[in-house]
Amino acid sequence: MSPSLNPVFDVIVIGSGIGGLVTATQLAAKGAQVLVLERYLIPGGSSGYFERQGYRFDVGASMIFGFGENGTTNLLTRALDAVNVSQETITDPVQIHYHLPNQLDLKVERLYEQFLQNLIANFPHEETGIRRFYDECWKVFNCLNSMDLLSLEEPRYLLRIFLQHPLACLDLVKYLPQNVGDVARRYIKDPELLKFIDIECYCWSVVNADMTPMINAGMVFSDRHYGGVNYPKGGVGKIAQKLVEGLEKAGGKIEYQARVTKIITEQGKAVGVQLANGKVYRSQRIVSNATRWDTFAKLLPVESIPRNEKKWQQNYQKSPSFLSLHIGVEAAVLPHGTECHHIILENWQQMTAPAGTLFVSIPTLLDPDLAPKGYHIIHAFTPHWIDDWQGLSPSEYEAKKETAAWQIIDRLEEIFPGLDTGLDYLEVGTPRSHQRFLGREDGTYGPIPRRKLRGLLSMPFNRTTIPGLYCVGDSTFPGQGLNAVAFSGFACAHRIAVDLGF
Repeated sequence: MSPSLNPVFDVIVIGSGIGGLVTATQLAAKGAQVLVLERYLIPGGSSGYFERQGYRFDVGASMIFGFGENGTTNLLTRALDAVNVSQETITDPVQIHYHLPNQLDLKVERLYEQFLQNLIANFPHEETGIRRFYDECWKVFNCLNSMDLLSLEEPRYLLRIFLQHPLACLDLVKYLPQNVGDVARRYIKDPELLKFIDIECYCWSVVNADMTPMINAGMVFSDRHYGGVNYPKGGVGKIAQKLVEGLEKAGGKIEYQARVTKIITEQGKAVGVQLANGKVYRSQRIVSNATRWDTFAKLLPVESIPRNEKKWQQNYQKSPSFLSLHIGVEAAVLPHGTECHHIILENWQQMTAPAGTLFVSIPTLLDPDLAPKGYHIIHAFTPHWIDDWQGLSPSEYEAKKETAAWQIIDRLEEIFPGLDTGLDYLEVGTPRSHQRFLGREDGTYGPIPRRKLRGLLSMPFNRTTIPGLYCVGDSTFPGQGLNAVAFSGFACAHRIAVDLGF
């Protein structure tokens, strides 16, 4: 079919991850003709779900920020509101229960003062430093939470925000080049407490405090006590489903099993996309919700990667993927008072190593309807590199999965004795699974710095050097996390709306 016979859209979004869907819904709400192309059967990407034997499993993590009711950092609430849909949520009273070396066992309570008291009880000699560090995180959060979070590439928006909030803007500019480790060491000396700050960052940034931007930490370390961690009833996959519902209400469209294989350029400008089946769609603007590696090395000719993208790849590398266990277990295995989210680490030296830090999510403690009556879901996952899973025969691959799975179950048994005998269902996902189903290069979680950089100053915004092409998601400002990619979506939609005159 000739490209000229295909419908022409204002915007085409490649991929229905949360960043892509927020971009699409924001633009559709403004009247743009939007098409989302999703390679899989359902929306959501890493925020999707799958069902097995009565269990509804989250593909990724279930620690969700952005569903608060107040301020401006409640970006998931605002994204749903923009297209007249809503999502019921369940409040999680504890963000994380840490099980750390040297019997450091503490909970991050939703109540800020309670969390501080838990931490101070373990490090009483650092009470002043603890309060000063986390209070400084609040300064960052309060600046962000006082203003609409839109595109930092739009000069009129920046001028308006500066005139409305001059002091907050100046404070944020001060924090942009700073990383968490530098701020923490101003106030804290105890090396083990600094290790705790490292894992506080690592649990969402996949790097230590020295390489985690202070802006991001200010958001996460404070919003958990402000808007809180809130689980979507029905599972994380409901977020994407609701956004799609809103997109279609607003006149936008989504196609599934529509794998984009090429971004079409004419005279250097992005003008359309081609699918695996040969079908071509044209639009005024193209948005890639794929990773930057997939965007610039697969959807565009690898020999024409822009210079600034090559420089970005010199500063950032792909983070590891994950080995994931999706477990169904008898409810009696979990002691009364068990929290939803846990982090297990036995040796500080192994924190960033493959299979070092173990992340655990038990969403049925919040929403029992996700599992058959009398059972719970445990989602346990730990970083793994895809290279360790390549070149295996089918039998070797299955054997390696089984060995790795039981190593994780043995670690879980230390926290939940009897889990082995209470197993009802077990499914193992490897980095190869993440790459296959999520369409992410090497199954990566997202970009991480190759070395210590100056805060967020090296993270790219949504526009690219290819006219008409934008990027959204975790490899754009401000980085990983559901609320962060929602921010990216708001910013991308704002920039495109200005460019198209909506």
